[in-house]
Amino acid sequence: MTQLLSLRHYHHEQIAHSHEHAQLVFGLSGLLDFEVEGRGCRVASHSLAVVPPGSHHACASPLGSHCLVLDVPEGGWLQQRLGHHLDASRRLLETPGRLDLSQAQGRLVDWLAASPIDDHVIAQQGAALLLASLSGASAAPAPVGLPLASIDAHIDRHCAHPLQVADLARLCDLSSARLHARFVSETGHTPMDYVRQRRLRLGRELLLNSRLAVGEVAARVGYGSQSAFTAALVREFGVTPRQLRSEA
Repeated sequence: MTQLLSLRHYHHEQIAHSHEHAQLVFGLSGLLDFEVEGRGCRVASHSLAVVPPGSHHACASPLGSHCLVLDVPEGGWLQQRLGHHLDASRRLLETPGRLDLSQAQGRLVDWLAASPIDDHVIAQQGAALLLASLSGASAAPAPVGLPLASIDAHIDRHCAHPLQVADLARLCDLSSARLHARFVSETGHTPMDYVRQRRLRLGRELLLNSRLAVGEVAARVGYGSQSAFTAALVREFGVTPRQLRSEA
């Protein structure tokens, strides 16, 4: 297993795997789309995602995010370190999803992120403090959100083809009306606005990281013409494809 505490940067590339140890992912900056066993959430500053042992999980951050990750050691580490907090900590680590942190817990996470966490004493004591704090009543589970990592992966796979709200609703096992309401509540955007923004972010990445013609990029991200793609790119980012490439 990797070191107890580590700082990690996440990007648009989706990571999907599982491991035998429990893991806590604390948001420091940016937004990380996270999914554990089909349950979606977004990890931001002063929140975290809980990954139980053996749970399949996926994550991606289209605009980038910075996180503090606690990889909980297997064996008797919890029993040795947590005393009477042991049972509550085990229950915490067995429940996938997101937690919101109190101000005090957030300050502890920020302090650890700024500390030399490769120091054995700081890592051991800091991890134990975090888990003991979370085992109390101050951190209440937040409602399970949309599986945004799966939605993003679906959009990416079918980006060149028409996408409907009903397609995403089936993916989430929701009605189209319910999906629309959940999207507006959880992301601030309608489902089709979300799809459009995802297409344009992918288009921008292709412009920056490939030599494909602008018309080919437009087709790959679902636009019927180069002019429609250019107009949408200007509305979203304020630059034309040519300007974007020349500035890069």
